[in-house]
Amino acid sequence: MKKTDQDKWDRIIKPRSGWYPAGMLDVWKYRELVAMFVWRDFVSIYKQTILGPLWYFIQPLLTTIVFTVVFGNLAQLPTDGLPPFMFYLSGVLAWRYFADCLTSTSNTFVNNVHLFGKVCFPRLTVPVSVVISNLIAFGIQLLLFFGFYFFYWLNGANIHPNLTVLLLPVLLAQMAMLGLGFGIITSSMTVRYRDLTQLVGFGVQLWMFITPVVYSTSSIPQKLRWAVQLNPMSPLIDMFRYAFLGTGTVSMYAWLQSLVITLLVLFVALVLFNRVEKTFMDSI
Repeated sequence: MKKTDQDKWDRIIKPRSGWYPAGMLDVWKYRELVAMFVWRDFVSIYKQTILGPLWYFIQPLLTTIVFTVVFGNLAQLPTDGLPPFMFYLSGVLAWRYFADCLTSTSNTFVNNVHLFGKVCFPRLTVPVSVVISNLIAFGIQLLLFFGFYFFYWLNGANIHPNLTVLLLPVLLAQMAMLGLGFGIITSSMTVRYRDLTQLVGFGVQLWMFITPVVYSTSSIPQKLRWAVQLNPMSPLIDMFRYAFLGTGTVSMYAWLQSLVITLLVLFVALVLFNRVEKTFMDSI
């Protein structure tokens, strides 16, 4: 029997070959799917809750109040002459965006195994959509920051923005890439080692305390400051705070070092993701 045109496949789906981090162009081709995932994550996160979207404001507000009382009033840590509430709120907002990107993408394979096993689409669209939905949440929380910002500014507080605020999109993109990179690396490893999911939250909390969120970089002795700046999030928190409040320690060398680390982490994450997605259904 001869084969007809109907017997031929229109497309043959095969796993990618090579070590290079493929998939980013596919994410753009499937941008409508990414938008659908973003809407799903944004709507479902506080669905069937009493306060609903108000949690976007409540969580950073309560965290800032606790930090102000504990670290500002009781421990009396220096805040570079800034109102303690604004000092901690700026650090909390920037850190939460990075931490949410990391923790949300760290379970990409495990949480979406039912979807990955049934439908063929670029797997990278899922963690990318999580980063974008967290960016929307950050934008909402930034309104809270601006509300308190104008309140303190009208009351004569020593806060003033500067031209560094123009780098805000770059800072957010770098936070997103860093969180996405570490999240993908963790997600790729949890395919075989499920215990890592229990350590992610604890590890992120420890990471926060070695990042200048509750203390200022200027309060660290000069001979030890280099160790803090090895943390890729430290220059980003400092620059975010300096951009809006006008006070703090900003090192362009530390920021460039942080950018190199971010790009390296993201590259390694994409390579690892590209390798794991071929066989993860057999391991999970």
